[in-house]
Amino acid sequence: MCIENALKDIRAGKIVLVYDFDNREKETDMTIASEFITADVLKRMRHDAGGLVCTTTPNKLSKDLGLPFLSDVFWDERDKYPLLGAMAPNDIPYDHTKSSFGITINHRKTYTGITDHDRTLTISEYVKTIFQNKSKDDIIKELGENFRAPGHVHLLNSTPKLLTTRHGHTELCTALMYMAGVKPSATICEMMGDDGASGSKQHAIDYSKKNELTFVTGDEITAAWKQYLEKTGSDL
Repeated sequence: MCIENALKDIRAGKIVLVYDFDNREKETDMTIASEFITADVLKRMRHDAGGLVCTTTPNKLSKDLGLPFLSDVFWDERDKYPLLGAMAPNDIPYDHTKSSFGITINHRKTYTGITDHDRTLTISEYVKTIFQNKSKDDIIKELGENFRAPGHVHLLNSTPKLLTTRHGHTELCTALMYMAGVKPSATICEMMGDDGASGSKQHAIDYSKKNELTFVTGDEITAAWKQYLEKTGSDL
């Protein structure tokens, strides 16, 4: 029932709360379909969540468009900048793959890029651009014309075979977008606690009840995703 409510809310442009796993980050992210992002949503993420605002890109699309994992960019530059090689993210305590961080971007029509309105413009236009029914060369051209990097919107690239090798919020939230039938990009922000640590699972549950938002877990998403792949025959 939580999954169905979550998918219904995503289609309606509402925020959904996604908790990963008790044996992973133990964190909850505020999540919304990127195509529905607004300045008010970003303001709420800043005030009520407080973590880092990021926008996901499906793996195949990021590869087709040449949007790299940031760790790969750093690794490829290690001969010129040896410290980047030494700082490789090979010891993430909750993850045996690599960081999902991609590049950071601003839309060229933004000013500083960090305001709620600027980031809304960047995210909205990014999603409109990458999911166009155009050739990848045309989309790449538009990305270069309309965006600059680095910027203030953090892109996250999902891993191949979604929810097979990695089970982070990047993958969980992207899977929700696919299942909801919206553009498969999620904008997410970790919920933090007033004590300086991550917000507890119970805090997120209480927040969801108080604000009439759907709370869904990684286990529920993973189970629904398996059924989705079996039903659709998708290879994502």
